[in-house]
Amino acid sequence: MGTARAKRTPPPSGLIIVDKPAEWTSHDVVGKLRGIAGTRRVGHAGTLDPMATGVLVVGVEKATRLLGHLALTEKGYDATIRLGRSTNTDDAEGEIIATASAAEVAEEAVRAGVAALTGRIMQIPPQVSAIKVNGERAYKRARAGEEVELQARPVTVSGFEITAIRREGDLLDVDASVTCSSGTYIRALARDLGAALGTGGHLTFLRRTRVGPYDLSMARTIEELGRECAILPMAEAVAAAFPRRDVTAEEASAVAHGGRLPAMGLGKGPIGVFAPDGTLVALVEEHGRVAKSLAVFAG
Repeated sequence: MGTARAKRTPPPSGLIIVDKPAEWTSHDVVGKLRGIAGTRRVGHAGTLDPMATGVLVVGVEKATRLLGHLALTEKGYDATIRLGRSTNTDDAEGEIIATASAAEVAEEAVRAGVAALTGRIMQIPPQVSAIKVNGERAYKRARAGEEVELQARPVTVSGFEITAIRREGDLLDVDASVTCSSGTYIRALARDLGAALGTGGHLTFLRRTRVGPYDLSMARTIEELGRECAILPMAEAVAAAFPRRDVTAEEASAVAHGGRLPAMGLGKGPIGVFAPDGTLVALVEEHGRVAKSLAVFAG
């Protein structure tokens, strides 16, 4: 008789902060990390287009249940917008569909256009995007040749700073740093800036520098992770991203079994609840006088 195969010990639950390489999809990164971490329980928060590089937050084991909450946090990007050409995807991966010289566009006009796209704005997502229209992804319908009608939605661009302007013939490249809310498309900012200036525009470079509290200083390349799979423990990940609430052993036990806590005025949430030994117990949100569980991790 053959010997029984030893059961593989699962990796610790936590986050992996990846510096995503160009040309990889977010799904490609997840697939690679499943092999590196040795588990199928891997997911990501906030998709990055293949062209984009930078911070991709990946959850392992129980931390996959954090991802939906982390995806809603503020993000930072470095980007290059090319004025003078429009593409069908609003980035350099698409086909050029229109050209108009940007040679005569003044720097003051560019700055005014950027200012108009800063703050609370209404933004129409790109035709080629993951937004669902009647249950189907917009990009699938667009790539099938269908004109997709997407509705404008509110987003917040809290920072849109021009860092350089470069001219090359009829083209004008604008380097910028953007800080924005979840759901903001930087490609759409490029498209809308070009439309406002009458030249058309698209994105030629995008690097995500931050997702909530997780930035490039914490990120590791795929090659580095292959040598050492650095997993940020759950407790540290939550303490960095959300308000912290330390509770007694009795309260921790109650929350672990679905019980509620009295509200402490820490905001709607999510709020991380920690046991006396520092263990993460749950994420909760406050409703009136009580704090209700969003996700329980103890046990």
